[in-house]
Amino acid sequence: MSDDERDDTAGEPTAVVLDVLPHGRTEDDRPQYQKEPLAYAVDVENFRLYELVLDENADISFGDDIDLEGAGGLQRVNHIEYDDLPSGASAELDYAIEDIVEADERRFVDFYNDAQPITLRLHQLNLLPGIGKKLRNNILDERKRAPFESFDDIEERISGLHNPEEVLVERIMEEIREEDLKYRIFARHDEE
Repeated sequence: MSDDERDDTAGEPTAVVLDVLPHGRTEDDRPQYQKEPLAYAVDVENFRLYELVLDENADISFGDDIDLEGAGGLQRVNHIEYDDLPSGASAELDYAIEDIVEADERRFVDFYNDAQPITLRLHQLNLLPGIGKKLRNNILDERKRAPFESFDDIEERISGLHNPEEVLVERIMEEIREEDLKYRIFARHDEE
């Protein structure tokens, strides 16, 4: 699915396929005919992880963008936690998150433009890896002058903040991996 098609389906639960196991999990000891074909995906909006139980004829491949509610070939969609991902899906997750952030640059640049205080002493920007008080204040001062237009714009205007895109990817991965974080910005879990 192209970026234009993704925009046309705004509001629909779209996900990126991380891995497909046509013969089910390897640790499943049942006979082959009893195993269900599986796929694993990450939601592009809330970064939830899913195990997809597939029909025998499902046409879903690694890297596909799919609509979780309308994709053909899905029998069941189950929310899972990071620890439940098989190794192949886990290895691809970081790359998929990078691609999602890159494909929707405006959304993530706007985070730098719109981030707000959480408490009197803590700001959303401080939750990003490597951003302390000084960098946070530099970002706040620069965005008052003019909103950031791109990741390159952020990097040019904020000395000391190298690769602002990667900083977001690191935070998103932390939120996906850690179930007991006090504050979340990007990744949502079922109970939220």
